[in-house]
Amino acid sequence: MGMKVQAIFEEFPVLQSEELTLKKIEDQHLDKVFEIYSNDNVFEYCGIIPKHNKATVKNMIGHFERDYSKKTRVKWGIFAKATPNRLLGIIEAFDFNQKVNAVTIGYFLAESTWGKGIATQAVNLLIRFLFTEADINRIQAEVMPQNEVSKKVLLKNGFIKEGTLRQATLWSGKGIVDLEIYSMLKEDYVR
Repeated sequence: MGMKVQAIFEEFPVLQSEELTLKKIEDQHLDKVFEIYSNDNVFEYCGIIPKHNKATVKNMIGHFERDYSKKTRVKWGIFAKATPNRLLGIIEAFDFNQKVNAVTIGYFLAESTWGKGIATQAVNLLIRFLFTEADINRIQAEVMPQNEVSKKVLLKNGFIKEGTLRQATLWSGKGIVDLEIYSMLKEDYVR
């Protein structure tokens, strides 16, 4: 069985847990998106260069939409049910590989929300959707070796470290980096 592309791309999937909602990022969330993307600390271990111009970030929200309609990437805004319009962070799925039924995920949170278990919950919600609704077999994440916080989020969710790709990837603003690969298979999740 291959991935159920329509579950992901037919209409934007809204994912809910008791505390969180993952939903589409819209223009009305611009201030919070800008707060995230303009903070250098958020991207210390990411291949993303912070953006300090609000107009650039507004354009980017349009790019999220474009990537979604091209079926290349889904970016969900992470929202608490208690404050449904306050963006806490972003979680994404990209590099959909239909040949092996695999996808890569990534996430970054507003600095004001760090340390509250939000990323761990959001990853939990996303992998549940990807394994059960979208029928994906392999979910992976690439993490810079120094990014201990991100690794904890993955390990808490049942990912395993497969190894380190040494000097194998060019990341914007970081140059050529080592990346640790973490993965989870559907069979791991079912257990």
